[in-house]
Amino acid sequence: MEWVAFVIVCALIEYMLFGIAVGRARAEYGVAAPAITGHPAFERTMRAHQNTLENLVVFVPAIAIFGVYVSPALAALVGVVWIVGRFVYFRGYVEDAPKRAPGVLVTVLCNAILAIGGGIGALVAWL
Repeated sequence: MEWVAFVIVCALIEYMLFGIAVGRARAEYGVAAPAITGHPAFERTMRAHQNTLENLVVFVPAIAIFGVYVSPALAALVGVVWIVGRFVYFRGYVEDAPKRAPGVLVTVLCNAILAIGGGIGALVAWL
């Protein structure tokens, strides 16, 4: 489970780095806090950061459950793919909203594998 914990920490660090990108976009486009609207590039950066938080709510418990009931190594591997997918999503969205699609596909698929697989693994262990 050490690798699972490490991957979770990496995902949280990635999220914090995305938060720094939001701060930089605020400065670059002159959007003072607490405003959440302004220049379209700022809004895309902010939305990519917010969406990552929304996905972390599923990812963190799902990877932990999958790691316990299915396989820590496989959980960590899927988690690394999720982190890369989030990066692709973030970079694509910041550049142009439609470019976020490949990253969305990767992260949704990873979350589904972890959540469904973890749920099945827990159910099998319970039975």
